[in-house]
Amino acid sequence: MLPLVLHRFLHRSWRLGCFKRSGTLSTAYLSRNFATTRITKLSIRQESTQTSNTFLAGSLKIGIRPFLKGYWAGIDQKLDVPKLPWNQPSLLDAASRKRNSRPSACRHFSSSSLIPGRERYWQKIPQWENVTTEEFTSYRWQLKFSVVGDNKLKRFLAEALPEKLPSSSDPRLAHIATRELFIQDVEAGVTAAPMAIRLTPYILSSINWGSPLDDPVRKQFIPLRSSLLPDHEALTLDSLHEEHDSPVPGLVHRYPDKALFLVTSICPVYCRFCTRSYAVGAPTETLDKKKHQKPSRRRWEVVFQYIESTPTLQDIVVSGGDTYFLQPEDITEIGERLLSIPHVKRFRFASKGLSVLPGRVTDTNDRWFSTFIDLSNRGRREGKHICLHTHFNHPNEITWITREAARHLFSNGVIVRNQSVLLRGVNDTVETMGTLIRELSDMNIRPYYVYQCDLVRGIEDLRTPLSTILELEQQLRGTIAGFMMPSFVVDLPGGGGKRLACSYHKYENGTSHFRAPGLLGEKGEREYKYFDPVTTNHVQQVQRHDSVCRENARSQSAGLVPDTDGPMAGNDEELIEPLAAAHGS
Repeated sequence: MLPLVLHRFLHRSWRLGCFKRSGTLSTAYLSRNFATTRITKLSIRQESTQTSNTFLAGSLKIGIRPFLKGYWAGIDQKLDVPKLPWNQPSLLDAASRKRNSRPSACRHFSSSSLIPGRERYWQKIPQWENVTTEEFTSYRWQLKFSVVGDNKLKRFLAEALPEKLPSSSDPRLAHIATRELFIQDVEAGVTAAPMAIRLTPYILSSINWGSPLDDPVRKQFIPLRSSLLPDHEALTLDSLHEEHDSPVPGLVHRYPDKALFLVTSICPVYCRFCTRSYAVGAPTETLDKKKHQKPSRRRWEVVFQYIESTPTLQDIVVSGGDTYFLQPEDITEIGERLLSIPHVKRFRFASKGLSVLPGRVTDTNDRWFSTFIDLSNRGRREGKHICLHTHFNHPNEITWITREAARHLFSNGVIVRNQSVLLRGVNDTVETMGTLIRELSDMNIRPYYVYQCDLVRGIEDLRTPLSTILELEQQLRGTIAGFMMPSFVVDLPGGGGKRLACSYHKYENGTSHFRAPGLLGEKGEREYKYFDPVTTNHVQQVQRHDSVCRENARSQSAGLVPDTDGPMAGNDEELIEPLAAAHGS
C-alpha cells in the first residue's frame, strides 16, 4: 500500500511540473498532496509521526532519504507536527520563501482544513499573517512582539483595524465609526487611565478587530475615553487597604493563617481593572507608581524572615504583579524557602500567564513550567500543597493553545484554579459566565472565585451593581455541578477580606453592608460597605446639576438672581435617579 501511495505522489507531481531542478520533490506540493489523498487520517500526535518516520526511513534506506526529509519537513510545516531532530531548517525556510510563488493549483490549501480546532487564527491580523505556529507559541517571540506603551499600541491599531467600524451597542460610542476616531479615543483613554499599556500578541489576537467597540477582551485592556464614567466618590487606588495591612513591605497579612507575598510589580499584560494599580506597572500620566513591590532579594529576605517568625501562617499566596515574570531560578528559590518552613503547609503561585501567554507552558525552550512542575511534585512528596492560580474572564480568551497547555499541566499533576472578575459588558450575563465556568472545568481548571469588581479608580464603566453577581449565582447554581461552581465573593473595601456576595446583612439604595467576624481585633467588629456604580442617567443628571450650580454661582457673584421657577428648581434630591433597587436586609 505504501509504495502505491508514493508512486501516486511522484506521478501526479511529475505531471504538474512540481519537481525542483535538482530532481528533489517539492515539499510544498507533497504536503498538499498528502492533505488531499486518503492519508488525511494520519494522527498528528508526535509519537505517531515518529513511528511513521522511523518505519519509512528504515524500510526505504538511503536512496530515498533526501525525498523523505523534504516530504516530512513539508508535513511538519503545514500540519504543525513537532519537529524531529533530523528535520532540516533549510528546507522549511525554502518552502516558506516560496509561499507566494506556489502553483495556483495549491493555493487553496489551508492548515485549518487538516486540523480542525488548531487554526492559525492570529494570521487574521495583517502584522502576523506569516507567523508560524512555532513562532506564535514561543515565549520569546511573544515577549519580543508585545505591544508596550501607547505609541506602539497606536501603530498596531493602525494596521489591525479596518477603515470603517461597525456601530456599538453603547450609545456613548455611537460617534466612533472609523479607524482614525477609534485610535483618537484610545489615545485619550490611555492618557486618563491608571494602568499602562502592555499586551501580548496572544491576547491581542483574541480581540475581534473587525468589531472592536463591543469586544469583551478589548474592554479589559484598552480603554476608550468616551466610555469612561466619573468615579464614585468612594473609589480609591488601594481600596483593599493592602498597604495598611502590610507588616513589612510587599507582604499583606490580613487573615490569621494566610498572607499575600507580592514578589514583583511586573505583568505580561496590564489589566485596566487591576486592584494594585497603585504599584503595578509603569507610571502613567495620571499616576506615579509606588516602588515597594519591585523584585528584590533583599526585600524578599525580610518577607521570609517575617513568615518564619509567624507560626500562625500556614498558607502563602505568591503574587505581584505576576509570577510569570519571575525567572525559573526565582521560582525554585521562593518555593524551596517556603517548603523549608515547617508551619507553611500550602502555597500558590498566582499568574495570569495561562490566559494571556499559554504557549510558554509547552515551550521546550523555556524552563518556567518544567521548574514549577518539579516544585509541585516535590511539595507533593513532602505532603505540602502547591498549586497555580490563574485568571480567565471570558471564553474568548480560551484557544486550542490554552487547552494544550492545560492538558500538559493536568497530565503532570499540577493543580490549577481560576479567579474571575465580574465586569460589565464582559462576563455579566448568565450565558457568558456559564460558558466560561464549563470551559474551564473541561480543561481541568477549577473555577474558584468570581469577584465583584473592586472599588478602583478609573474603571467605573466596568463595575456592576451587587445585584448582578447575586442574580448570576442564583441563575447558575443548580445548572452546573456543585464542585464546578465558583464562590461569588466581594473583597471588602477597607481590608475586610473576601465574603460571599450573598452574605450582606443590608443592601439598600445602592449600598451593601457586610461584616467579617473571622478577622481579628477591630477589623472583625466593624461594618464594611460596598457601593454600586452610579448609573449613566445618574451621572448625566449630576453633571447637569453641577453645571446649573456653577451657573448660579456665577450669577450670584455678578449680582444677578437665578431663575428659581425653571426646570431645575426644587430639591437637589429630585435630580438624582435612585440607584439599584434594594434587596432588603
